[in-house]
Amino acid sequence: MSEKKRVLFLCTGNSCRSQMAEGFARELGANLLEPLSAGLEPRGVDERAVQVMAEDDVDISDQASTPLTEELLGQVDMVITLCGHAQEQCPALPATVTHYHWPLEDPAQATGSEKEILATFRASRDEIKDRVLTLGNEFRVIEEF
Repeated sequence: MSEKKRVLFLCTGNSCRSQMAEGFARELGANLLEPLSAGLEPRGVDERAVQVMAEDDVDISDQASTPLTEELLGQVDMVITLCGHAQEQCPALPATVTHYHWPLEDPAQATGSEKEILATFRASRDEIKDRVLTLGNEFRVIEEF
């Protein structure tokens, strides 16, 4: 089996979507992926993201909101942007870095009652989990060749 692929999940604030993706990739793709996350404008890890991930038995409470740097970009095999702003503002990637874009709504922008906001966070969590599982399955297929 080859070396783990270093994947960077990138969004604007590195507070919700990218944090959840990093957590799932760590849990679900542990033997294939070395996940990292960063933001263009890091805002700290959102407590609601921590809460809904814990409901799915994934602990992201020790993860940190990290700024995107050229050095970080130089250390990864893949970048997955999770919002249009990150896709548009992402610096040019080295030719060796694969780029995917997952256009996900920002749960931190949800409005309404606390129950409605948490429902939005849970929907985001579930979509991110599905995408990470698909990514992990793609790597398993690649590893078989």
